[in-house]
Amino acid sequence: MAKDEQAGKKMAIGAAIAGVAGYLAGILTAPKSGKQTRTDIANKAEDIKEGAAEQLEQLHQELNSLLDKAKTQTIALSAQAREEFNEAVIRAKDAQNKTTHVLKAVKKGEADDPQLNKAVKQAKQAQKNLSKYLKS
Repeated sequence: MAKDEQAGKKMAIGAAIAGVAGYLAGILTAPKSGKQTRTDIANKAEDIKEGAAEQLEQLHQELNSLLDKAKTQTIALSAQAREEFNEAVIRAKDAQNKTTHVLKAVKKGEADDPQLNKAVKQAKQAQKNLSKYLKS
């Protein structure tokens, strides 16, 4: 969508330039006095200047709006990332505690294979989740 807006703006600028060139060509070839022609050119230049100022003001307001929206989304994304990180830490601590209990049970001969496999799988997943946040 941004490319469409840029293309539209470029097209509008190109049309404005072509319009000015056509207007100037028409004025310069029109049967008017030099004073009238200069007055017409000055008036048209003022109109173009005012139009450009209005367009710049609108673009400025649109950019402010977009930047405010980006800032809000950044804050929301930061909060979401922080929440996801905290959840990953909690899962890692939980997995660590479970592996400790299962290891103790294995050493005592009280753990069976499904418990051991489940603890290993959970620990690997927690390690993977936490590692993605800690890579720099």
